Amino acid sequence: MNDMLRDELVKIALQWQAKYGVAPQITTVVSEYDAAMLVGMPENDYSEYMQDKTAVNKGSDFVFNHTRYQVKANRPSGKPGSFVTMVPKASNYEWDKLIWILYDKNYVIQEAWEWCREEYILAFDSIKRLSPNHYRKGKCLYKK
Repeated sequence: MNDMLRDELVKIALQWQAKYGVAPQITTVVSEYDAAMLVGMPENDYSEYMQDKTAVNKGSDFVFNHTRYQVKANRPSGKPGSFVTMVPKASNYEWDKLIWILYDKNYVIQEAWEWCREEYILAFDSIKRLSPNHYRKGKCLYKK
């Protein structure tokens, strides 16, 4: 996962944060790309798939090998008190697998976990607030 375009986007976002205090909102697009690469989707296939998509897609974020993926991610800013204690919860179940990615302050993947929809619903549907430890009970896709 050493895509030059991804690395350039991260570099610019971090420069922006250094100058203006807050990074641009790139976590969603970077995490969707990273998740696709983690599950083995060829970069050209991901690019082609995303061409007619918008920033807001209900349900899944991408489809690979007939599997609909929903992606959630967290990235602490690195400022005092910015560690991750709450993770985003799926707001719908129009996907087959969910991937949660935790980044460090430089958008380097620290860990990634996968959940099948049925297991996710059983584990989390009744829980209001999810923590990283909840998602860590899934299938580990990556751990630094």
